Amino acid sequence: MFYSNVAEFVSDNLATTYRRKFIVGGGVIWCPQWWKHAEAISRLDALWRAWEFLRLDETTGMSVWWRDHADHHMSVLLSVDGPFKGCSPDGGHLAELDPLPCEEPLPGWF
Repeated sequence: MFYSNVAEFVSDNLATTYRRKFIVGGGVIWCPQWWKHAEAISRLDALWRAWEFLRLDETTGMSVWWRDHADHHMSVLLSVDGPFKGCSPDGGHLAELDPLPCEEPLPGWF
């Protein structure tokens, strides 16, 4: 692997190639402490692993990575209703959103 972990991938690759302007009240939200968000960890780890695999495809690997992986996951992560809702690059991290409410299934359901 080119990067030793997801944090290195995010800081050394993604943060420098996937640049966006953050405007107060705008449509893009990022948390500088992304690693405090379970969904962000999962999505960014998936992005890193897909990048590591697809970078070896010299034909369309990076195009596939951007189209099928980066654009999809980053749109969700940066969305105003995404996991970083309430956070900001300047203000930093706010407490995570509450988990989705779940009820236990009936015994024997699964």
